[in-house]
Amino acid sequence: MCIPATDHEHAPGGPSPLASPLPPLFPEGRRLWNRNFRLFFVARTAALFGDGMIPVALTAGLLGAGRPHSAVGYALAAWMGPLALFVLFGGVLADRFTPRRMMIIADSLRLVGASVLAVSFATGNPPLWAVYALSAVAGVGAALFQPGVASTVPRVASDVQRANAVLRVSEALMTMAGPAFAGVLVGLASAGAVYAANASTFLVSGACLFLLRLAPAPSDEAPHGSFVAELVDGWREFTARSWLWGVIAVWTVYGFAVLGPMLPLTAVEVTEAHGSGTYGAMMAVNGAGSVVGGLLALRLRPRRPLAAGAVALTGVCGNLIVLGLGLPVPALGAGQFVAGAASAFWLVMWSTTVQTHVPPQALNRLHAYDVAGSLLMLAAGRALAGPVADRLGTAEVLLAGAVINMLAVGVLLAARPVRRLERIG
Repeated sequence: MCIPATDHEHAPGGPSPLASPLPPLFPEGRRLWNRNFRLFFVARTAALFGDGMIPVALTAGLLGAGRPHSAVGYALAAWMGPLALFVLFGGVLADRFTPRRMMIIADSLRLVGASVLAVSFATGNPPLWAVYALSAVAGVGAALFQPGVASTVPRVASDVQRANAVLRVSEALMTMAGPAFAGVLVGLASAGAVYAANASTFLVSGACLFLLRLAPAPSDEAPHGSFVAELVDGWREFTARSWLWGVIAVWTVYGFAVLGPMLPLTAVEVTEAHGSGTYGAMMAVNGAGSVVGGLLALRLRPRRPLAAGAVALTGVCGNLIVLGLGLPVPALGAGQFVAGAASAFWLVMWSTTVQTHVPPQALNRLHAYDVAGSLLMLAAGRALAGPVADRLGTAEVLLAGAVINMLAVGVLLAARPVRRLERIG
């Protein structure tokens, strides 16, 4: 596979991003589902299922022990904070010690943390400091794990886009199944039982990753500089690709002003107007849309994937409008479904482009920059959504987000390096 070191642009005059001929629905299926990809798929599915249990387990365990609601927020922050802060270091470590090793270490950390919490909640009322510390361990584990995902996909699958699409479908399903299973288990047993199940998912993930047999890559044995030097080198690789830093620059604004506020404000608007049951149903509809978006990415192979993904993001705008206007439940459901499909399609196009255009020896670090920036801006957008909505009005913030959404799409399509970047492979 040809992996350019700089922007991969082509001459004008080709077909539009959405006009490429459609391949068969499941091309080269046997090549995708090889032994390594099956193991990696099970590992990712199990870990995502486990991640979906964590908010339910924390909420049930802490509130059931009589802790204040603020303790739940602090525990979740203790989980997400280290993920955002340490993911850059995870990228360097993955390049230095190989992604597979770092992902196995990460699963081991998360297995230990979840197991201790399972015992703690099953045998009594653990002190808050212990819950926060063990949640932070899980966050560090996630930070060590995440960068390696990007570089492992091209090594276990010959068809990178199809692999990303299948993984996106799995993620959407596990996002729904994890919390649902945890809720049932809390009702039947306890928060300790949920954490025990959570620990078992990381055991499965680590075992599958241990069984991977990956061919050596030149980057695995490449000489390495100091830790700081490799961070700086990753930054140089990042800034050398205008399509890469251009998309991420737009995405920081998009995450802060659109995606960040959308989740908490959706929860407030739908719950207050229609009840918590309807809100849960809307999240399920959004997940179903994500599944459809992933399936579409299995079939559609646009010649210019970033341009096609940007066009798809217009679907998020419709969701913001129906929420801002307070339309009836069927319209809200349609908005959630389309937004889920649009976001999933974009993410497959983006992941595939990064994994096929960035040199393998820099991929982990560049993916870490992407994850760190996205998490920080999403967190900031969610934190400020409530105060800004209280001052300006929830509808106004949502409708402003719709305008910003279209402006972001316009910028992505207007940027020549983004618009004209062509698919590889």
